[in-house]
Amino acid sequence: MKVLVIGSGGREHAICWGISNSKKIDKIYCAPGNAGISNIAEIVNIKTDNLEGLVNFAKKENIDFTIVGPEQPLSLGIVDLFRENNLLVFGPSKYASQLESSKEFSKLFMKRNNIPTATFESFTNYESARNYLDNSSIPIVIKADGLASGKGVKVCFSKDEAFSFLKEVMQDKVFSTSGDKVVIESFLKGEEASFFVFSDGKNILTLDSSQDHKRLMDGDKGPNTGGMGAYSPAPIIDQITRQNILNEIVYPVFEGFKKENFEYTGILYIGLMIDNKKPSVVEFNCRFGDPETQPLLFRINSDIFDLFYFTALNKINDYQLEWKSKTAVSVVLASKGYPASPITGDEIRNLKEIDLSTDEYIFHAGTKLDGNKIIISGGRVLNVTALGDTLEAAINKTYECINKIETKNLQYRNDIGVKGLLKKGK
Repeated sequence: MKVLVIGSGGREHAICWGISNSKKIDKIYCAPGNAGISNIAEIVNIKTDNLEGLVNFAKKENIDFTIVGPEQPLSLGIVDLFRENNLLVFGPSKYASQLESSKEFSKLFMKRNNIPTATFESFTNYESARNYLDNSSIPIVIKADGLASGKGVKVCFSKDEAFSFLKEVMQDKVFSTSGDKVVIESFLKGEEASFFVFSDGKNILTLDSSQDHKRLMDGDKGPNTGGMGAYSPAPIIDQITRQNILNEIVYPVFEGFKKENFEYTGILYIGLMIDNKKPSVVEFNCRFGDPETQPLLFRINSDIFDLFYFTALNKINDYQLEWKSKTAVSVVLASKGYPASPITGDEIRNLKEIDLSTDEYIFHAGTKLDGNKIIISGGRVLNVTALGDTLEAAINKTYECINKIETKNLQYRNDIGVKGLLKKGK
């Protein structure tokens, strides 16, 4: 079977790695891919927003199945276009993808279906939004309505900070047209966690828990990023909390889809705030989270390709999901200057010489090949991932691996997974 994976990040490298272990796969293509993916798949020089180019390639090469990784092509309607051309594809429709591409669409859906989330108002007029902020209590959350690579959200702890960010989004257009509208939300107390649900349009399959680390620096300090590391499972989601997530969020969400007559296929990421075992929705994403994908897929013991394939075939109930009895940790190595002004173009010199065990892997994100050299080409560059019998063992193994990498041009957090140790009382 010939498979096309669309995307170029750590998530897509993890997907390519995961499905490459399936006996059903004859060949993997990845568009546009990265340096690490080139060791697994044939790189195709087509950008993710070139929908016609991707469809034409899939038809020309007789691609049997396509997996869409990032949010942009989903929001542009790539799944609809592939289906119109009778091409089997994994992902939600353009309409359903508004759950991620429009914060307002998502919040209104939750309001209609009584999904626990923060109270909110949306604005297209800067002065109206500023007046609302002026009369609001602090802390408060401001979100650009559209896609902003995980960086269009700010928790503001003073009025001056809120006014400044609002101006950046709506007037200075730091997120381009994604900031034409903003959603202003009340502040939710608690601890963040991630929950993933596969849906074939009729049936659902829930994955194990994970926890992302959004802030740039140790101790959850610094600016928001696309994610600086993740681990799975997350102790904060115990059995009681998991059942609350299912009863109060997952089941009502999919009942809402049914009631509003739109079919959701693919994976739904639910960003949660957990407070005293009670969950509230922070956001929805219509694709796998990055970097949560890396530790989650690293823990799956069953055929990862079938997970995607059976979902697209509306046969998810036929899939038997099995987990390794280990914990996985993934730490992001980002370029210096990330997220504001990442420095690119430098070489990472010693990656090929690093000896990895079967419980370790380095997923590439912002890398490209220049001859035999691996060059930094983006903000988040590498995802160092390891399995351990315990969370502590997985953390230690991950950072031991990082210590083998030349990191003078890279930055990373030193506390990924520590929250989980604290939950376990270690």
